[in-house]
Amino acid sequence: MFALRVHSVDDNHPLSISSNPNPNLGERRGMVHLFRSLSLATALPRTTSRTTLLFVVAVPNYLSSDDFIRFCGSHIDEVSELLVIRNDAVEDRYSVVIKFMNQLYADAFYCIFNGKRFSPGEVDEAEVCHLLFMLSAEYTESADFACTPPPGFTELPTCPVCLGWQNSARVLWQHEVFQTATPNDLLMLDVTLTDVGKTSNNISSGPTYTSHPQTGSFIPAYGEVCQFCQQQDEKPTCFVCGTSENLWVCMICGFAGCGRYKEGHAIRHWKDAQHSYSLDLEKQQVWDYVGDSFVHRLNQSKADGKLAMMDSRCMSTEGDCGTYGCTDDSGISAALFSSKVEAIVDEYNHLLATEMETQRQYYESLLLEAKAKRESSVLEAVEKAVTSKMQDIQNELEKCLEEKKAVSDINQKLIKNQDLCRKKVKEIEERAIQVCYNLELVWQRGDEMNAMFYAHAKSYACHGFWNLA
Repeated sequence: MFALRVHSVDDNHPLSISSNPNPNLGERRGMVHLFRSLSLATALPRTTSRTTLLFVVAVPNYLSSDDFIRFCGSHIDEVSELLVIRNDAVEDRYSVVIKFMNQLYADAFYCIFNGKRFSPGEVDEAEVCHLLFMLSAEYTESADFACTPPPGFTELPTCPVCLGWQNSARVLWQHEVFQTATPNDLLMLDVTLTDVGKTSNNISSGPTYTSHPQTGSFIPAYGEVCQFCQQQDEKPTCFVCGTSENLWVCMICGFAGCGRYKEGHAIRHWKDAQHSYSLDLEKQQVWDYVGDSFVHRLNQSKADGKLAMMDSRCMSTEGDCGTYGCTDDSGISAALFSSKVEAIVDEYNHLLATEMETQRQYYESLLLEAKAKRESSVLEAVEKAVTSKMQDIQNELEKCLEEKKAVSDINQKLIKNQDLCRKKVKEIEERAIQVCYNLELVWQRGDEMNAMFYAHAKSYACHGFWNLA
């Protein structure tokens, strides 16, 4: 059983669907956290573990809300609530929480649409619908609460690709659904599946069902390894020129480059990075650039883990042509082979250890060189900054000294002018005193002259009057 907690960033908004004006269709934004019960790791899901609440893990964003409603078909009338959850951080898909009116509708919807492709016309590339039964769906504004698993649950990824391999009980649950269903339920599911087969142009757009040998109920006709791959793996190409022919992959860092009969980017990578081992993707042969020969004599079997000789079909030292024939050495006995295996393993391990030690020394030298360059650049930058700052300070100091000298010269001139002014002021004061003294003498003589004139005038007036008489 699964549980859902959504870290909501807003409230529910009515979903504007032109094809179905159901008021119970809503939309909100938030981050989905999916949790799975730990008991499912050791026990098969029971019929009682199913609920009427289904969770669509990922709907491609090119499928609008109207398109998803049309994808559900007539089953949308059996829905009591539908909520679209969009995450702004994930732009290529959104999730949907669907609540049905009863358990039969939910089971039928799960059996029909789980594993069905959203775009039947694009069978190889279209995404598939991944459904999960939910025990509960909680919405909260607390990020800590949303990230905390409920008791007895553990968090799962919400990516459909990562989630597919963890949901191993899905097909077994479908088996149990058909075994425990009543005859009426089987009849309704049979009609529903028949309708789906009629309306779909491609049978592979949904799961294929067959009759159970004992109960006669419908079960999946094949064991699906992964229904939830959203797209096929890209064809490997050269990282530099993009060609897909004659590719060699570096066994140290995974760099994919073309062979020497193309642009030679694989050997150029060896010259630049000193990664000696490269794997031919077509022949699965390992080339050693240092030894200039193949080192793929041993290959570990994936079935039993034992070491086995690898059948090389090319003896060219170039490793790229594939035109030289090679026949199996049928003359080597089993005893001789067994005696040489240990020596070959030791040689291979020694070669690999030597190469790893060389790579370690090479990368350590690169780190030391990078550290030295960084320290040198930092020291150079510091010296440059200090020199520039000292030059600025020296310029400011010279400017201040020039200003000081100019002020000192002006001060000397002012002092000289001050002495001259004092002398002139003193002379002016002395001359003023002398002038004042002279004026005082003049005033005294004037008074004396006036007194004498007045006395003469008076004397003349007295004598003259008597003479007239």
